[in-house]
Amino acid sequence: MQLYAQDPVLRTRQLAADLGMLAWLVLWVVVARIVHGAVQVLAEPGRAVEDLGRSLAGSMASAAGAAGDVPLVGDELATPFEALSDAGGSVSGAGQSAQDAVGTLALVLAAVLVVLPVGWLLLRWLPWRLRYAREAGAARRLLVGRPDLHLLAARAVATAPLPRLAALPAGTGAAWQAGDPVAVRALAALELDRLGLRLPPG
Repeated sequence: MQLYAQDPVLRTRQLAADLGMLAWLVLWVVVARIVHGAVQVLAEPGRAVEDLGRSLAGSMASAAGAAGDVPLVGDELATPFEALSDAGGSVSGAGQSAQDAVGTLALVLAAVLVVLPVGWLLLRWLPWRLRYAREAGAARRLLVGRPDLHLLAARAVATAPLPRLAALPAGTGAAWQAGDPVAVRALAALELDRLGLRLPPG
């Protein structure tokens, strides 16, 4: 697989695009981590409520135990404290639920901040890089062993921009049709130049 061109200018553009993609990914991962940490701060009130509920439940349970030790009326005295202990447990559970909700929100926001911008650029960068690798790899296979320059020349005739074709010496098209090796090499070089590859000496 041919990932990078032999031509320094095109190879520099490809490397810059790859490094730009990597920098874009790192940037949004850092942003997502910052946002995640900032949202997690919203969980502090939930932690405070959970601690308050747990403390209240513990204190009321202790008070219910002490009240239950009073002779004759202990059970009646303990009942309100037990109810308050249960209420403290409910408050503690509400605080934990609030923390869970904030944690889920922070995670979803962080994931969205990475997936959307990185996915948007990836959908543009990846097809371009894969297309180049596929085409350049195919062109390199045509150059292995006995180079098939006629196919590369035909590709250039079919797809090269007209200004590039017009810049070739006059009569190149007719000479290519006649099988002239110089014209074939000139057109093959034109196609390889599009891919940033060099025509082997011949």
